[in-house]
Amino acid sequence: MRPVDLTVRLEWVTAAIVAIAFYAMAGVSWWLFALLILAPDLSMLGYLAGPRIGAIAYNALHILIAPLVLALAGKLLGNSTVIAVALIWIAHIAIDRALGYGLKLSTGFQDTHLGRIGRRGAEPSGKLSS
Repeated sequence: MRPVDLTVRLEWVTAAIVAIAFYAMAGVSWWLFALLILAPDLSMLGYLAGPRIGAIAYNALHILIAPLVLALAGKLLGNSTVIAVALIWIAHIAIDRALGYGLKLSTGFQDTHLGRIGRRGAEPSGKLSS
Protein backbone atom coordinates (compact mmCIF):
# COMPACT_ATOMS: atom_id res chain seq x y z
CA MET A 1 0.00 0.00 0.00
CA ARG A 2 1.34 3.42 -0.94
CA PRO A 3 1.89 5.96 1.89
CA VAL A 4 -0.77 8.23 0.36
CA ASP A 5 -3.28 5.37 0.39
CA LEU A 6 -2.49 4.67 4.03
CA THR A 7 -2.90 8.34 4.95
CA VAL A 8 -6.26 8.58 3.20
CA ARG A 9 -7.47 5.40 4.87
CA LEU A 10 -6.36 6.67 8.29
CA GLU A 11 -8.29 9.89 7.68
CA TRP A 12 -11.44 7.87 7.04
CA VAL A 13 -10.82 5.64 10.07
CA THR A 14 -10.63 8.83 12.12
CA ALA A 15 -13.87 10.13 10.57
CA ALA A 16 -15.60 6.83 11.41
CA ILE A 17 -14.35 6.94 15.01
CA VAL A 18 -15.53 10.55 15.41
CA ALA A 19 -18.98 9.79 13.95
CA ILE A 20 -19.37 6.76 16.23
CA ALA A 21 -18.14 8.75 19.25
CA PHE A 22 -20.70 11.50 18.57
CA TYR A 23 -23.35 8.80 18.19
CA ALA A 24 -22.38 7.37 21.57
CA MET A 25 -22.60 10.82 23.15
CA ALA A 26 -26.07 11.34 21.67
CA GLY A 27 -27.40 8.59 23.93
CA VAL A 28 -29.44 6.95 21.18
CA SER A 29 -30.07 3.19 21.10
CA TRP A 30 -27.32 0.98 19.71
CA TRP A 31 -30.11 -1.12 18.19
CA LEU A 32 -30.76 1.74 15.79
CA PHE A 33 -27.06 1.75 14.88
CA ALA A 34 -27.07 -2.02 14.28
CA LEU A 35 -30.25 -1.78 12.22
CA LEU A 36 -29.04 1.04 9.94
CA ILE A 37 -25.25 0.69 9.60
CA LEU A 38 -25.54 -1.38 6.42
CA ALA A 39 -28.69 0.29 5.06
CA PRO A 40 -26.84 2.42 2.45
CA ASP A 41 -25.59 -0.79 0.85
CA LEU A 42 -29.14 -1.60 -0.23
CA SER A 43 -28.37 0.87 -3.03
CA MET A 44 -26.35 -1.94 -4.65
CA LEU A 45 -29.68 -3.32 -5.82
CA GLY A 46 -29.48 -0.61 -8.49
CA TYR A 47 -26.93 -2.81 -10.24
CA LEU A 48 -29.81 -5.11 -11.19
CA ALA A 49 -30.71 -2.38 -13.72
CA GLY A 50 -27.14 -2.21 -15.06
CA PRO A 51 -23.82 -0.63 -14.12
CA ARG A 52 -24.79 2.97 -14.93
CA ILE A 53 -27.97 2.92 -12.83
CA GLY A 54 -26.18 0.92 -10.15
CA ALA A 55 -23.39 3.50 -9.89
CA ILE A 56 -25.90 6.35 -9.66
CA ALA A 57 -27.91 4.59 -6.93
CA TYR A 58 -24.82 3.55 -4.97
CA ASN A 59 -23.17 6.97 -5.19
CA ALA A 60 -26.37 8.77 -4.17
CA LEU A 61 -26.18 7.01 -0.78
CA HIS A 62 -22.39 7.07 -0.43
CA ILE A 63 -21.57 10.76 -0.69
CA LEU A 64 -21.25 12.89 2.42
CA ILE A 65 -23.50 15.72 1.23
CA ALA A 66 -26.79 14.04 2.11
CA PRO A 67 -25.93 12.89 5.67
CA LEU A 68 -24.27 16.23 6.45
CA VAL A 69 -27.43 18.08 5.35
CA LEU A 70 -29.50 15.60 7.37
CA ALA A 71 -27.33 16.22 10.46
CA LEU A 72 -27.74 19.97 10.04
CA ALA A 73 -31.51 19.58 9.66
CA GLY A 74 -31.60 17.41 12.78
CA LYS A 75 -29.66 20.03 14.71
CA LEU A 76 -31.88 22.89 13.50
CA LEU A 77 -35.02 20.87 14.33
CA GLY A 78 -33.61 19.71 17.67
CA ASN A 79 -34.26 16.09 16.68
CA SER A 80 -31.66 13.72 18.12
CA THR A 81 -32.95 10.73 16.15
CA VAL A 82 -32.39 12.54 12.85
CA ILE A 83 -28.88 13.47 13.98
CA ALA A 84 -28.27 9.85 15.01
CA VAL A 85 -29.34 8.55 11.59
CA ALA A 86 -27.01 11.06 9.93
CA LEU A 87 -24.11 9.94 12.16
CA ILE A 88 -24.75 6.28 11.33
CA TRP A 89 -24.77 7.17 7.63
CA ILE A 90 -21.52 9.13 7.98
CA ALA A 91 -19.93 6.24 9.89
CA HIS A 92 -20.96 3.84 7.11
CA ILE A 93 -19.41 6.02 4.41
CA ALA A 94 -16.23 6.52 6.44
CA ILE A 95 -15.86 2.78 7.10
CA ASP A 96 -16.35 2.06 3.39
CA ARG A 97 -13.64 4.58 2.44
CA ALA A 98 -11.29 3.24 5.13
CA LEU A 99 -11.70 -0.21 3.58
CA GLY A 100 -10.92 1.20 0.13
CA TYR A 101 -14.46 1.28 -1.28
CA GLY A 102 -14.95 4.45 -3.25
CA LEU A 103 -17.70 6.02 -5.29
CA LYS A 104 -18.56 3.82 -8.23
CA LEU A 105 -17.80 4.51 -11.87
CA SER A 106 -20.38 3.55 -14.50
CA THR A 107 -18.01 0.95 -15.97
CA GLY A 108 -18.71 -1.56 -13.20
CA PHE A 109 -19.01 -2.16 -9.47
CA GLN A 110 -15.27 -2.80 -9.02
CA ASP A 111 -14.32 0.52 -10.64
CA THR A 112 -14.22 3.33 -8.05
CA HIS A 113 -12.79 6.82 -7.69
CA LEU A 114 -10.19 5.28 -5.36
CA GLY A 115 -9.16 2.68 -7.92
CA ARG A 116 -10.24 -0.84 -8.74
CA ILE A 117 -11.43 -3.04 -5.89
CA GLY A 118 -11.10 -6.78 -5.87
CA ARG A 119 -8.39 -8.40 -7.95
CA ARG A 120 -5.19 -6.34 -7.64
CA GLY A 121 -3.32 -5.07 -10.67
CA ALA A 122 -6.33 -4.50 -12.92
CA GLU A 123 -7.23 -1.08 -14.23
CA PRO A 124 -10.88 0.05 -14.73
CA SER A 125 -10.52 -0.82 -18.44
CA GLY A 126 -9.92 -4.43 -17.41
CA LYS A 127 -6.34 -4.39 -18.63
CA LEU A 128 -3.59 -5.45 -16.27
CA SER A 129 -1.28 -2.66 -15.21
CA SER A 130 2.46 -3.03 -15.61
